[in-house]
Amino acid sequence: MFGMNPRDLQKAMKRFGIRVEELNAVRISVELDDGSKLVVEEPQVMVMRAKGQPPMLYVVGDLKRVEEEKEEGAVEISDEDIDLVVEQTGASREEARRVLEEVGGDIAEAILRLQQRG
Repeated sequence: MFGMNPRDLQKAMKRFGIRVEELNAVRISVELDDGSKLVVEEPQVMVMRAKGQPPMLYVVGDLKRVEEEKEEGAVEISDEDIDLVVEQTGASREEARRVLEEVGGDIAEAILRLQQRG
């Protein structure tokens, strides 16, 4: 069935009682648990619906794997860093994370800023 022309597939599915709807998709993106993505630009996409079954997507196109890019200057803030700032200042976790992001992950600077606000 794979490698079949989408129009021929649509006709074959109709014989089996499966409704097929073509979508005008521009891009399909699948996010993977390792932080990368699978991307299909200008895909041919069909939604197939069979009675009593969840909808299925049929996607045809050139598949590319794309690594997730971090924003330039973005700093990773660990839970341990947040916990330390919360412990030293009494700030909420959300506030501690926000200030750590503002100061580029500098724990001492984050603690000083939060203590000055309090």
